[in-house]
Amino acid sequence: MRGAIVFSGSSHPALVDGICDRLGSKRGSASLGKFANGETSVSIHTSIRDKDVFIVQSGCEKINDAVMELLIMISACKGGSARSITAVMPYFPYSRQSKKKQHRGAITARMVANLLHIAGVNHVITIDLHASQMQGFFKCPVDNLVAEPLLARWIRVNVPNWKQAVVVSKNPGGTKRVTSLADALKLSFGIITTDRRRAATAVHWNESAMFEQLRLDGTYETRGLVEAALDADVHITPINSPSLNPRTDIGKPRLRSRAQSNPLSRRANGESQASPLSKSMRASSIVEVEKPETTVEPRKENTEPGDDREESESADEYNDERARDVIHGRLVQGHIVDEDHPSPAMSAVSTSTWRNRPPSDGDNDVPDHMMSSFMSTASSLHQNHHSEHALGGTVDAAASSEEEEEDLKNPDLETMVTLVGNVKDRPVFIVDDMIDKSGSWIAAAETVVKRGGATQVYCMATHGLFGGDCLEEMSECECIDKIVVTNAFPIPEYKQAQAKNNKLVVIGVDTLLAEAIRRNHHGESMSQLFMHYD
Repeated sequence: MRGAIVFSGSSHPALVDGICDRLGSKRGSASLGKFANGETSVSIHTSIRDKDVFIVQSGCEKINDAVMELLIMISACKGGSARSITAVMPYFPYSRQSKKKQHRGAITARMVANLLHIAGVNHVITIDLHASQMQGFFKCPVDNLVAEPLLARWIRVNVPNWKQAVVVSKNPGGTKRVTSLADALKLSFGIITTDRRRAATAVHWNESAMFEQLRLDGTYETRGLVEAALDADVHITPINSPSLNPRTDIGKPRLRSRAQSNPLSRRANGESQASPLSKSMRASSIVEVEKPETTVEPRKENTEPGDDREESESADEYNDERARDVIHGRLVQGHIVDEDHPSPAMSAVSTSTWRNRPPSDGDNDVPDHMMSSFMSTASSLHQNHHSEHALGGTVDAAASSEEEEEDLKNPDLETMVTLVGNVKDRPVFIVDDMIDKSGSWIAAAETVVKRGGATQVYCMATHGLFGGDCLEEMSECECIDKIVVTNAFPIPEYKQAQAKNNKLVVIGVDTLLAEAIRRNHHGESMSQLFMHYD
């Protein structure tokens, strides 16, 4: 390739050798080193005057050294009168910090883009940016290549029954990436969501424990309501309970009870009478008391013969077959547990608060349906206290993958997981742009296998960062069959050795980048690199 020179940074020399081998050229000669105080030193030994220079430098474990080395190499080539300088960055550093998550946070990805512009870069080639909107950070053209055709080709060749598979996103943020691969392969797709704000539930908890969880002193009006309900042997159900059906429960008399406001004013004034629930608690503590033996037939108006047909058609709207594809589960420390597994939050309370309390007889235990009503009250208190985000909105709207990983590892927090999509007796491809921590991947794999009934699980991503013991933990998971990544991000040999049972598969992007460099040098279109070929 005349008139072009490819230089290699210290982050991924093996990738550069593969690129130059496919281009039929040798990489440029340059010396990379450091001074005694840690400063980076770069010397270009090949003439680059009036030539197109391509510097291949990907993010790696020593991310800061790689960025600084790339900036110095760009500046050195600019000073050497290069015609154009293209930074080939398969993994763009700091791509996850592409938005402001706190008032005093930094948009680091934009800062790196500005540094590249100041250094003198003319073009950027990268693969699968964490957020495609990041292309607006640059003041030069950006070719954001995709590894989706490479992953799709591997699926067609190595998965025997791939036509019956389902592509699943392990979080709502990756839905666009998953649907794109599913459309290319003409497969179905599914979504996994986790809810970290849902309160844990307990089974057969005594009445005093329930009031302690709600931080009540036993003198509230709610206690009288509970005692009256127990004496009358009626059924108490929360309004937001799924057991309530507005069609089947028509005509049943219900008693609504609301607690009064201003719970703290009476205590401040020293009044001895009972303090009602707070406003935030009152909003979610509405209960409905229904007597199963008393029913009232709904009043029937004079209707035409065609009205019955309209009512039946309207009722059929609630009987969607797709509702069967929604599966729920419980996650404790990132692993699927059975429904009778004790909640970690309840266990912590029972071992600390009730250690000195005398055991209660079974007659005073609060029924499960009553417990769910009052637990929803405690959940509302927790949400009102923690739902506000620094930049507005709710916690879920601003939750990141890092926060999700922390929640999954928290031993005192129970996470509810929901799988939308039918994966029973089918292989599953869990797809994302990068694999850094193992928590969410293992949780998603166990969900589709233990709850959804999937036969095989393939965890697929473009960038295999594998922070900490991620690769070892994923390879030890029995629900994961293969871990498929590309070599866009360099995986050290000691980390590859952590993979067991040959579960790790690395797909090369050498040909993709070599073709992108060739087309960029000759001024050809890049659109062919985004297409799928059988």
